[in-house]
Amino acid sequence: MSKHLKRLNAPRALRLHRKEKTWTIRALSGPHPKNKSIPIGLVIRDYLGLCDTLREVKRIISLGEVFVDGVVRRDYKYPCGFMDVITIPKIKKYFRVMYDARGKLTLAPIQTKDAEWKLCRIENKTIIKGKRIQLNFHDGRNKIVDKDEFSTGDVLRLSFKDKKILDIYKFSKGTVSLIIGGSHVGETANIEDINVIASSKPNLAKCKGKTEFSTLQKYVFPIGTKNPVITLPEVQI
Repeated sequence: MSKHLKRLNAPRALRLHRKEKTWTIRALSGPHPKNKSIPIGLVIRDYLGLCDTLREVKRIISLGEVFVDGVVRRDYKYPCGFMDVITIPKIKKYFRVMYDARGKLTLAPIQTKDAEWKLCRIENKTIIKGKRIQLNFHDGRNKIVDKDEFSTGDVLRLSFKDKKILDIYKFSKGTVSLIIGGSHVGETANIEDINVIASSKPNLAKCKGKTEFSTLQKYVFPIGTKNPVITLPEVQI
């Protein structure tokens, strides 16, 4: 497997000037797919413009100046994906990785208090020893709970400090959701109905935002009960 990546072959989700230079940073394998993640090095150099060269990026990262989800990351290739919280305490900058209206990964500035938690969607559940339930989230992490009161598709608000569940946003009718794929990516909409298909085909969710539309269940990410609990990225033209 190649350790290098040309800009022309970089994932479409990245915001890059593809013809200015030949090479870019290739994300390592990690909690997010490579085609849906941004290496920390790109965040520091290309997204935020805090430095000009890869050498400067490595210097900043190696000094432990950058946190992802409350943990210091010292590898400039570490992948940051949807809903990850990037913190740079030295300059008091806090960001959440989001999708914009074009399906590009972007950084939404957030307040200090909002950098202490993140939203995680339950992708599946497993039963472990002692009949306890393990919740497996979209970002690769998991959490063990005693009561099976959560469903696949629900989103939990998790604290970084003590790993506690601060709130839950059900994948159900009326919930405010962010669309993270398809032709309506980046839009916020309320879930109107859920169409469970008894076959190998994916379930559909009927949503209502600016218009009414149907999309795949995996593209619907609940972000609040009545109003979004996260800061949405500004529209960029």
